[in-house]
Amino acid sequence: MLWAIGGGLFILTILTVVVSQLGLPSPLDILTALMIAAFKAYLVAAYFMGLKWDNKFNAILLIGALLFFILMVSVTLLDTMYRVEVIPSF
Repeated sequence: MLWAIGGGLFILTILTVVVSQLGLPSPLDILTALMIAAFKAYLVAAYFMGLKWDNKFNAILLIGALLFFILMVSVTLLDTMYRVEVIPSF
C-alpha cells in the first residue's frame, strides 16, 4: 500500500508540473496547485505518518499546530502591509 501511495504522490507531482505549464489564468493556477499540494500533504500525514490508524488525538494536535502556524504567518503578513517604504541613505 505504501508503494501505491508513493506512486500516487509521484503522479500528483507530475500533475502539478503539467498544470504549471498550461498557462492557466492567475488565480486558477495558484488554487489548483494549492489543492494538489494539500491533497499530497493529506496523503503523507495519513499514510506515511500513520495518522489514519493512530489515535485521533494526534490528528487533532497536527490540525491545531497547522492552524497556529497559519495564524502566526497571517499576523506577520498583516504587519508587512503597514510598513513605510525604505528610502536609501545614499
